[in-house]
Amino acid sequence: MSDIYAQRGYGDRPVGFGAKIGVVVVDFQRGFVGADFPMGGAPMVDQAVRNTVPVIEAAKRAGLPVIACVNGYDSPRAAPHWKVGAVFDLLRGSAAVDLDPRIAAAAPDVTLMKSAPSIFFATPAAAILNKERVDTVIVTGCITSGCVRASVIDAFSLGFRVMVPHDCVGDHDAEAHAQNLKDVERRYADVIDAAIAIEAIEQWRQSNDKS
Repeated sequence: MSDIYAQRGYGDRPVGFGAKIGVVVVDFQRGFVGADFPMGGAPMVDQAVRNTVPVIEAAKRAGLPVIACVNGYDSPRAAPHWKVGAVFDLLRGSAAVDLDPRIAAAAPDVTLMKSAPSIFFATPAAAILNKERVDTVIVTGCITSGCVRASVIDAFSLGFRVMVPHDCVGDHDAEAHAQNLKDVERRYADVIDAAIAIEAIEQWRQSNDKS
């Protein structure tokens, strides 16, 4: 079947990497990853965590910024009008708001707590990346059809070049994952994989090695 979007010019030019890369890690927290939580236990999300750790490690070796976030609230009153009841249990200080241990061990430079889908909404994430002169953002995390998609759109809207490694993001549903990746690829981002992300980071490291 022909792609009616492609016929109209959607996705006809790549974004490409720019001058400096930053990595954002969206909601890889126990409440969305761990099988012992209502919203956790999705195999695709667990695999995305495993694939993201080497990307973080590569960025840290290169001296590039890594910003993680968790979704959480001081109280249920601080949460917006979610239609997902379990979100209201993501309270500051609870285990559900802890970073997945594998992500925590990789030691992101900054961990933010957000109250909306996007890592950029009402947080200092964009300001931190701007301070570091980042123009290209690699977006990892979960859930592809929710907070990842929102973060991609905000990164795009803020003027960043956006890269999404398909194997570093995950969803509860494979179809929703694929559809949302295809849609952001048409409009806002290049969809790559972890190996390409690491290669680009390593190329930046070699080009900027001052030793």
